[in-house]
Amino acid sequence: MREKLGFFIWVLFLLGSCFGKFVVEKNSLRVTSPESLKGVYECAIGNFGVPQYGGTMVGIVVYPKMNQKACKSFDGESFKSKPGGLPTFLLADRGDCYFTLKAWNAQNAGAAAILVTDDKIEPLITMDTPEEEDSKADYLQNINIPSALISKTLGDSIKKAISSGEMININLDWREALPHPDDRVEYEFWTNSNDECGPKCDSQIEFVKNFKGAAQILEKGGYTQFTPHYITWYCPEAFSLSKQCKSQCINHGRYCAPDPEQDFSRGYDGKDVVVQNLRQVCLFKVANESGRPWLWWDYVTDFSIRCPMKDKKYTKECADEVIKSLGLDLHKIDKCIGDPVADEENPVLKAEQDAQIGTGSRGDVTILPTLVINSRQYRGKLDKGAVLKAICAGFQETTEPAVCLSDGIETNECLVNNGGCWQDKAANITACKDTFRGRVCECPVVQGVKFVGNGYTHCEASGALRCGINNGGCWKKTQDGKTFSACSEEHSKGCKCPPGFKGDGVNTCEDVDECKEKLACQCPECKCKNTYGSYECSCSGNTLYMREHDTCISKEGKASSSWNVFWVIFLGLAAAAVGGYAVYKYRIRRYMDSEIRAIMAQYMPLDNQGETPNHVPHADI
Repeated sequence: MREKLGFFIWVLFLLGSCFGKFVVEKNSLRVTSPESLKGVYECAIGNFGVPQYGGTMVGIVVYPKMNQKACKSFDGESFKSKPGGLPTFLLADRGDCYFTLKAWNAQNAGAAAILVTDDKIEPLITMDTPEEEDSKADYLQNINIPSALISKTLGDSIKKAISSGEMININLDWREALPHPDDRVEYEFWTNSNDECGPKCDSQIEFVKNFKGAAQILEKGGYTQFTPHYITWYCPEAFSLSKQCKSQCINHGRYCAPDPEQDFSRGYDGKDVVVQNLRQVCLFKVANESGRPWLWWDYVTDFSIRCPMKDKKYTKECADEVIKSLGLDLHKIDKCIGDPVADEENPVLKAEQDAQIGTGSRGDVTILPTLVINSRQYRGKLDKGAVLKAICAGFQETTEPAVCLSDGIETNECLVNNGGCWQDKAANITACKDTFRGRVCECPVVQGVKFVGNGYTHCEASGALRCGINNGGCWKKTQDGKTFSACSEEHSKGCKCPPGFKGDGVNTCEDVDECKEKLACQCPECKCKNTYGSYECSCSGNTLYMREHDTCISKEGKASSSWNVFWVIFLGLAAAAVGGYAVYKYRIRRYMDSEIRAIMAQYMPLDNQGETPNHVPHADI
């Protein structure tokens, strides 16, 4: 008993030495009526129940006449809203019982949320869950309504207004409770490998099993960057040689954890927990280096099933078997763990201790288990759905993965009146884009065609391919076997009625009566007939209409001219043929004359050769 008492004193001392900057996570509370209370106030998010991260909740406040601290069940009294009515927020006074019991009683009575008013003027605090040995915590994980602590000043003002018959309308807003700067969420899970700490350890192990699938999908898709962390304490130097420090710490009192059973005489010691925590950190480092950080979830889940403390399997041998089954390098993990008995700092655990200290807007990590999402500590029940909502609230609008837009995680505002955004029902195109926090009205991109506009009242297709999407939003009609369109691929945007029509090009294009408006067939002999999108002109008598000159010409003149051209061409070809034949005959005749003369010259002198007596034919001798 003395050992156990000494241990508790030691733990309290260690916890006190670790306390630093604790940040109270808050959301906003807007009073919309009555006028005297109208404004925005801060309230502290309770570390239980389900805060509606990324969302809002509107309701009216009820302050009970009896049981005003909500420490008893509201038998026979219901705060459940009637059909068509606003949800009820129960206002309760602080004191006499745990915050969680107040929330549980309010939830059972039908309240949609509980507001606890502080009993003294002080800065807001975080309403936490009680220690298991005092809480009989069988109901803690069943609290599903959000809770908030409000200041005494605001609480007193609300009570006064209610007593005067005023109806208090409040909007609880968690949309900015978590930062959402970009398309990736960075989150940390501060946990512990101890499985013998009662209901809190059981719920933590159950959460890891349930959340593993979602966590791995988000990590594999590149949507999140997850890092596990483990809290350790150091043993004060004055107690470094004590039995408590030796059994609860490694590396000569530098890194410690409480005894799992809070009894030094049995079971595993705190140092066993520290070593297993260190192994899980090193496993994550090795898995992350291999490009598979999500294996941490597999290991922790399998280890809790195969190597529990109650079965005396919380050992290195059992852990190694799990590591081998996952295909990770056991040698690298052992090297990362180092020597737990060495009188020196362990770089991995030193980094874990440094990470506990809050930086920027994040406070020190002092509550286990704790989730830190985008550098803000999560408050609420450690439940798959609640945590997934919080992570989804960390994405910038329109960048969240599909899992964040599934039923049960958020409400699709685009399903009601198209979210008030522009819509083309005929083409089934809408500017409403569902997001985790609500909706945005943003002109879409459809089949590579970008729509431009304000997204609320107007979106217009643009680009070269726009006419392929609902005809670019322009007028189009088919009549008399012909199709006319006000959309032109030559223009990147806008609608213009085609030739022969007039109108805005979007809703209507009316046929222009070219005959009535004297736009065609102006020659005296012309007759005009209007057609859809065009006109027809004809000429009286023996004449033909020439559209390009808007004139009539004689059919006979045209025929005579045609025949004249024909005869000119024919006679020209005939003359060319005759001339060619004459040349041919002349050349043939000359050629034959020269040949005959050459032959005759061999046997007798010709008249023109009388002056050549020396020419004697040779004979063979």
